[in-house]
Amino acid sequence: MEALAIGSVPSRPGLPPPTRHSHLRRPKTLLASAPPCRIIAAVPMDGAASRSPAPLRCTPAETDAVATSSDETAATAEATQQGDGIPVEDAAASIEGVDGIKIRRRPVTGPSVHYVGPFQFRLENEGNTPRNILEKIVWNKDVEVWQMKERRPLYMLKGPLDNAPPARDFVAALKASYDRTALPALIAEVKKASPSRGVLRENFDPVVIAQTYEINGAACLSVLTDAKYFQGSFDNLEAIRNAGVQCPLLCKEFIIDAWQLYYARSKGADAVLLIAAVLPDRDIKYMLKICKILGMAALVEVHDEREMDRVLGIDGIQLIGINNRNLETFEVDISNTKNLLEGERGQLIAQKGIIVVGESGLFTPDHISFVQNAGVKAVLVGESLIKQEDPGKAIAGLFGKDISHASAV
Repeated sequence: MEALAIGSVPSRPGLPPPTRHSHLRRPKTLLASAPPCRIIAAVPMDGAASRSPAPLRCTPAETDAVATSSDETAATAEATQQGDGIPVEDAAASIEGVDGIKIRRRPVTGPSVHYVGPFQFRLENEGNTPRNILEKIVWNKDVEVWQMKERRPLYMLKGPLDNAPPARDFVAALKASYDRTALPALIAEVKKASPSRGVLRENFDPVVIAQTYEINGAACLSVLTDAKYFQGSFDNLEAIRNAGVQCPLLCKEFIIDAWQLYYARSKGADAVLLIAAVLPDRDIKYMLKICKILGMAALVEVHDEREMDRVLGIDGIQLIGINNRNLETFEVDISNTKNLLEGERGQLIAQKGIIVVGESGLFTPDHISFVQNAGVKAVLVGESLIKQEDPGKAIAGLFGKDISHASAV
């Protein structure tokens, strides 16, 4: 059996062949070979080096422990047949320009922090300084995921995956809510903070909030799991699932590695977010196969026409999220939803039976009506609910009426 290349995709045209190292971490960047830069600060070294290490590769022992079906093996073979088993981390060392993607997966010239004797120097240049918020988040996620994989290799997830509660039908829950209320189904977000707004709710109990959302009509829940920028965690996701909440759960994470899909499922996720601004088409196709094997849905998020056209060209898409927030500037414009659903794109979405989810900038019944008229059948809402004193009751204010099951009775 060909080893399951978790997180692996074929090499892409135009990218240089990966550099192979025998070490787990990348060799230190030589200052002499780095582009011209300027020293921003020098401070005494007070902790372990914060470097961007090379990701661990899955060994056959790891992958065989998880490859439990012929479908999974076939999916893997298709994803690796042209890539010679090159890990996605090697192939995606620089995804800038692939499929029009503007971000860089990790610092091109290595980290900005270097160590000389007892001192820590920060040397910033174009190759190691994030150009926008999204790139900054992704660079941090690249290091974070590597560290998580090092602590919990894939073979260690087999037990948690086997013991995870069965995945619930995320898509069916959205359809049922839309049919019941004639309004976009609500994916209510359990979210403590954001990079642009800071802490949104000081008194934050994820389980209580999730239960309140469910009682007041949420069809599904979105749970932030990014710790550094959103103060979320996978512990929150797991706690909500174990508390008896029946709504299907979306793991709201910056997915850059297929390992994260397995980890999210082991924590009780029923769906995951895949961001087209971060993932090339081949990565999306490969991850969709893994999601299908694991029984999870995938909400594929787009922000502009190029990303929408890319995603509409991929088979198997059930959910497309249109984010009205520009992830580079974090500015919001809800007319983005209407613009992306006009004309042939909207017709193609209808033909394929894809459910469109409106995201960001939705605060009033007029906003909900606007995106529904544009073709949206579900909305993902966080800030306008979580900041209210009673997030559950805020749902009725958002939709202009009570959408709970109790109201229908």
